[in-house]
Amino acid sequence: MVEINLNRRQFLKLSGATAATLAVVELGFNEKKAYASTKEFKISKSTVTPTICCYCGVGCGILVHTKDNTVVYTEGDPDNPINEGKLCSKGTTLRQLYTSEKRLTKPLYRAPGSSKWEEKDWEWMYDTIAKRVKETRDKTFVATENGMTVNKTEAIASLGGAALDNEECYLLAKMMRGLGVTYIEHQARI
Repeated sequence: MVEINLNRRQFLKLSGATAATLAVVELGFNEKKAYASTKEFKISKSTVTPTICCYCGVGCGILVHTKDNTVVYTEGDPDNPINEGKLCSKGTTLRQLYTSEKRLTKPLYRAPGSSKWEEKDWEWMYDTIAKRVKETRDKTFVATENGMTVNKTEAIASLGGAALDNEECYLLAKMMRGLGVTYIEHQARI
């Protein structure tokens, strides 16, 4: 008689493997039928686009599957050296940023002192932001300090995010430095 010493974890693994093997052997498994049904998967004819998760500064790679101009599935990118195909709970729900009915598609503006948000068009929003940036910079610009040229404003700050790629970060930093902004930060520390 052979004595087998199994701890609880090993016993559960062995039991699960035995049950799975019996299920396949006893119930049968039609490999051709399984292969044929893969053509019906929702991602079978989708376009795959690699991107970076926008939630934190880690920079996990995500593969976005699109079909008929909509996102049908997202998954971790196994070729990304940072996450190697794994995603956190936020990263796995990234598709909802695009597919949610709560997603905002037009700019909302709340006037000072108002309790209501109102829809504005993009041109109005761009013009308003540009005017306010210029107004703030002109009011707070410091050309010299203690006899030294500083050309700065401390009333504007810039915060980048993980969804920005290197080129976008470069352009954003150049623009902010051109305005004289001293508070330039980026939350992705990779």
